[in-house]
Amino acid sequence: AVKQLWGDGDLVAEIDDMMSEQKAIRGEKAKSVWDLLRDRAVRWQLITLFLVVSCIQLIGANVVYSYAYSVFTKAGIPPAQTHYVSLGIGTTEIFSTILCGFFIERAGRKTLLWKSYTVMALALGLLTVTLSLQDSFFWVPYCSVALVFVFIMSFGIGPAGVVCPLLTEIFIQSYRPAAYVLNGVTNWIQLFILGLVFPFIV
Repeated sequence: AVKQLWGDGDLVAEIDDMMSEQKAIRGEKAKSVWDLLRDRAVRWQLITLFLVVSCIQLIGANVVYSYAYSVFTKAGIPPAQTHYVSLGIGTTEIFSTILCGFFIERAGRKTLLWKSYTVMALALGLLTVTLSLQDSFFWVPYCSVALVFVFIMSFGIGPAGVVCPLLTEIFIQSYRPAAYVLNGVTNWIQLFILGLVFPFIV
């Protein structure tokens, strides 16, 4: 099965990891979310999970998606053509997530997260400047469009691509189902709160 998934090659180390994990859990059944929250042995993994999920919500990806249409129209793109640019954003995110699959083992998860968050923060800072100077020069709106694409590409290479496999790497098998449930609940609760609060912040 491992050869079928990963192809030919020396897979002894991966199989040994699986066998040692199987021995470590000694046939334990899947833990519940309540067990996950109560177990102090996985406290740091829970904190890591919460911080990474919260950063995804707070970095502003949903805001960029929400305001991309107005950025494109201010750049002079006709409203009838904006759906092509939106398609370009989706394609950019898919392409960058695929790129993340190639970089994740070479660069490492932590490096990809930090560098991506740094680029995303710089892109948002510059986007704030270009949006306030939209009418100053004819080329500024195009810079705003380019910054939206830079932001989306950084999001795909970093947080969007790293967070999904992270759960399987920081939790042992018996805790993974509960960790995925907690991840989903945390993500959607934060998204709901952000959706309610953001219009008032604006």
